[in-house]
Amino acid sequence: MADSIMSKAATMEIPINSNGDTGTLTEDDSLEQDLQQVMVSGPNLNETSIVSGGYGGPAGGIIPTSTIKGPAVRFNPDYLDRRRAPAPGPGSSNHNTSNSTEEVTRGVAVEKLDSVKKWGINTYKCTKQMFSERFGRGSRTVDLELEAQIDVLRETKSKYENILRLATALISHFQSMVQTQQALGDTFTDLSQKSPELQDEFGYNAETQKLLCKNGEALLGAINFFVSSINTLVNKTMEDTLMTIKLYENARLEFDAYRSDLEELSLGPRDAATMVRIEMAQHDYQIHRDKYERLRSDVTIKLKFLEENKVKVMHKQLLLFHNAISAYFAGNQQQLEQTLIQFNVKLKPPGSDKPSWLEEQ
Repeated sequence: MADSIMSKAATMEIPINSNGDTGTLTEDDSLEQDLQQVMVSGPNLNETSIVSGGYGGPAGGIIPTSTIKGPAVRFNPDYLDRRRAPAPGPGSSNHNTSNSTEEVTRGVAVEKLDSVKKWGINTYKCTKQMFSERFGRGSRTVDLELEAQIDVLRETKSKYENILRLATALISHFQSMVQTQQALGDTFTDLSQKSPELQDEFGYNAETQKLLCKNGEALLGAINFFVSSINTLVNKTMEDTLMTIKLYENARLEFDAYRSDLEELSLGPRDAATMVRIEMAQHDYQIHRDKYERLRSDVTIKLKFLEENKVKVMHKQLLLFHNAISAYFAGNQQQLEQTLIQFNVKLKPPGSDKPSWLEEQ
């Protein structure tokens, strides 16, 4: 009798509302109740499993699954379909933001991977082209006129660097001489005060050394100005042009590498796969050709302006150097001073080259 009642209870559909009372259920409540009842006859339960509640019996009632005959619930596939769909809620925006962040991160990683891949292919092609040119197996694009101008620039830069080294050495030596003259003049002045019998002789020698020292400082100012201007011309203006030339030479190597690659593909069979590769090689070739021609134009323009600037700067600086040296060794103090004024050379005040007491700490 008990088994019959339990079997009947297991196969009955008893509506239960949210408060545990029996009554009429809405569709959603019925679907939720169905899901709860699925747990009774789920595929993973064995005879020792227990399910409490859900049958209108006393709380804590235990029903062995082995006593259940037939299906305990009505299967509703629409409910499971709705359960699979993400339910909107307060956390949905955070979930979407997380997915968006993951997509951005994945996109950045793919972009970096593509960049590394392209760099590797480009490096391989350029290295292959470089060795081919070095061993005389590959051809290279040559602009004879431009190459000649570049060689002249490099040679000129080397010679101007030598001028800088010699002029800097001249400053060092001449500064030592001026300092010696300054010390000698101070000694003559001291002796003229302490030696009455040779006061005049020591006196005019002291004045001569002081005058030479003053003129020497003026000449040092002119030479320093000369060195500073040449240094700017060599290490800034010329170096900037040489950097553009380096970019141009790299672009030339890349252009020849992709040109050689296109030529090799064009000599091969013309099947469908090869035609696709030829089309891609043609596209890469055109990109590097445009880059090469653009940089070649940039180098040509910079070389032209550099030559004009070099002539202008050197004309002024060589005239300054000549006039200052001539006036100094001729003992023409007035001409030396006029030279400094003409070329707007500002002399440093005495002791300005010495570090401050803060810098010495």
